[in-house]
Amino acid sequence: MLVLAVAAGGLLAYVHRGEISDYFTASSFEASARVEQVRGEIELTASGDRIFMASQPTIGGRDEFNKWCAGVDHTEEGHVLGCFADKRIRLFEVTDQRLTGVVETTAAHELLHAAWVRMSQDERSELSKALIAEYDALAATDEEFKQRMSVYESLSSSAFANELHSVFGTEVANLSPELEEHYSAWFTDRQVIVGWYDGYHGVFVQLKAEAERLSSELEALRAEIEDRSATYDIAVQQFNADAAEFKARNERYEFSGNKPLFDTLRGELLARQEGLDAVRQEIQADTDRFNAMRSQLMDLNDVSVELNDVLDSKFTEPTTPVEQA
Repeated sequence: MLVLAVAAGGLLAYVHRGEISDYFTASSFEASARVEQVRGEIELTASGDRIFMASQPTIGGRDEFNKWCAGVDHTEEGHVLGCFADKRIRLFEVTDQRLTGVVETTAAHELLHAAWVRMSQDERSELSKALIAEYDALAATDEEFKQRMSVYESLSSSAFANELHSVFGTEVANLSPELEEHYSAWFTDRQVIVGWYDGYHGVFVQLKAEAERLSSELEALRAEIEDRSATYDIAVQQFNADAAEFKARNERYEFSGNKPLFDTLRGELLARQEGLDAVRQEIQADTDRFNAMRSQLMDLNDVSVELNDVLDSKFTEPTTPVEQA
């Protein structure tokens, strides 16, 4: 009995050797205050927390982050905000309040990569089938998500499934019951993570929507101004010709003795002149509105560029001003 008990205990330890190793690594890891903050905000289960802390997460600026993740092969498109390298979670710090949630979402994303490598080959194989089926269904109706995943199109099928595992778990609100049950092993409430993602992603969605709205209105207003200006120019030319003819007739004394006709024609010309002046002012007002909207669009573009620079872990501020030509 004793021998069997010892053998059984040894077998149990062998089967759970990964969890035991994680437990001791996590217990000995001293997280920074910032990591502790993120740890609390992503609301992990005991298993998720153990893996997160066993991955010894660190958060740093551009210089630190690029050293940590230098050997990681990433796709050329998109921003690199985190990596899981050498069994460690590395996160790029983003402090811009407009992008609150980036670090939290990335932490959860990388945690799921850490969870993935801890699965057996059979577990990953079965899970990959569910992930691919979910992707095929979603991509068929959601072009934006399909485009989102296109940055990983060069990856192998297994690596693609790995990325799907992290993306689905942190960015997609509605998943199959099978996948929801799977993710419940790591998160007490996965929707909290999706909420972080929706928060900062929504900033870019709103910027894009507003830019598209302004661009559409600008194009329509530009066409209207051009059409009205062309009509106005023709009307001005005709007015000038009619005014010149009236002046010439008056200089030839054609209205001598017929003051009522003179007053009538002169009154008609003055009314036309006032009408043309009103049209000119309307066109100028539309032109001013066009310029103001164009300035808004340029401002939106500046904000978009600025936020993208904030998220670009490779971005380096210019050290010297660029000379203007």
